[in-house]
Amino acid sequence: MDTSSILPLPQLSFLSLRLNRNKASWPCNLQRSSRSTGTIHCQKMYVPGFGEALPEAKGAKHLHNFFTYIAVRIITAQLQSYNPEAYKELMEFLERHPLNDGDKFCADLMRESSRHKGLALRVLEVRSAYCKRDFEWDNLKRLAIKTVDESNTRLMRDYVLETSHAEKEK
Repeated sequence: MDTSSILPLPQLSFLSLRLNRNKASWPCNLQRSSRSTGTIHCQKMYVPGFGEALPEAKGAKHLHNFFTYIAVRIITAQLQSYNPEAYKELMEFLERHPLNDGDKFCADLMRESSRHKGLALRVLEVRSAYCKRDFEWDNLKRLAIKTVDESNTRLMRDYVLETSHAEKEK
């Protein structure tokens, strides 16, 4: 299935200012034909409402916070077996500070005490190593596509079953 869209320019007059102002924000090529109207060929979908950030940038931010969560889980498992005192300190810190924002969590951990600073540096190290070496990026893409496809199929099937029963009752 071809992902490109072809749209005649007269229907997209509001785009002309945007195309001229910031070509990077609109991944389309304007091609002029022998006629007076041009055609826009798009290879990717335009996603409005993200300001200057792309959806992938927003996803990267969520993954960044998730990698902090993973790093903390790895470190707590390690500490539990070989340094129960540091494990207890980290668990007490976790009770007082949420892990929603990974950078804020690490900054707060660094400023708690000198012992906590060492734990924070360990979180930074593990977070980076996990992201660069252990996270299976190809598997993420495969699973995301599979999940979307399965979910779409299930929702469409449920809708057809629901509406076909309603049609039979009439």
